[in-house]
Formats: sequence, C-alpha cells, structure tokens
Amino acid sequence: MALNVGDKAPDFELVDTDLKIRTMDEFKGKKIVLSFFVAASSPVCEKELCTFRDSWDEISQLGAQVIAISNDGPFANKAFKEKHNYNFPILGDYKSKTIRDYDVLMPDLLHIKDYNAAKRSIFIINEDGVIGYKWVSDDPLIEPNYDEIKNFLTKGN
Repeated sequence: MALNVGDKAPDFELVDTDLKIRTMDEFKGKKIVLSFFVAASSPVCEKELCTFRDSWDEISQLGAQVIAISNDGPFANKAFKEKHNYNFPILGDYKSKTIRDYDVLMPDLLHIKDYNAAKRSIFIINEDGVIGYKWVSDDPLIEPNYDEIKNFLTKGN
C-alpha cells in the first residue's frame, strides 16, 4: 500500500556502516530527510548523496537530519561512505523490508531477475512522525529536486 503525505511513517530497524542497529526513534525531535537510493557507488546515487553532504550545514540549521537507505549491505555502504566522506547515516536494508514498507521497491533492476533495489525517493518525516513530503521516481537516473526539499524544510521553521 502506497504511503502518502499525512500518513504515519513506518519505523525502521536497520544496520549502519559501523554494524550498529539504528531506528527512527533515535532521530525524534527533528525532521528526517529519508533518502532511499538505488545502489552504493552508482554515479547518480553518488551525485545525490554528495549534494546532501554539501548541503549538510544548511539542512542541519533547518532542524533536519538526512538518513540514506539502500538495500546494499553495511560493507558496501561503508566503502561508499568513506570514499565520499558522507556526514549522515547510511543504512543497509539488505532484506528490503523498509523499502517495501515505504512501497519503493524496484524489482529486477537493469532487467536482472530478482536484483531488487530501492526506487530513488525522498520522504521528509516531520517531528511528529508523519510524512510531510514525498517524492518517488520510477527512473533511477532522475535526481530529486533539492531546492524543493530545502524549501519544504524552510517553510516548517
């Protein structure tokens, strides 16, 4: 079932790049920019997450926390994070449970049977745990509208 603006955001329990289990509860009190990305080290994902990294100060000053999620394992995500000095959590959803909970599963990526990934998507979860913003792309080559994301975060402050 597709999630929409106004719906309660599903919680998650996912492993980070240091093999620590992270949950949405630990980020309560801030807006969460939940960025589902297709694959660690892919060119468009690299550009997207570098854009968030380079906007970190501005996003933080708006009271928000970026969290990136893919179905890559923690070791691939760690190499990706270290290579680009990402300054936010990158979580591995290697069973695609959270990806399914948010209804952003992209089956058969690149026409490879059973190679599932997350659709490139952004959910901004308000401090009360409700989805305030949603953007999902069926095309993994399309990046989100970063100005639209910042404008949403700005209007809430």
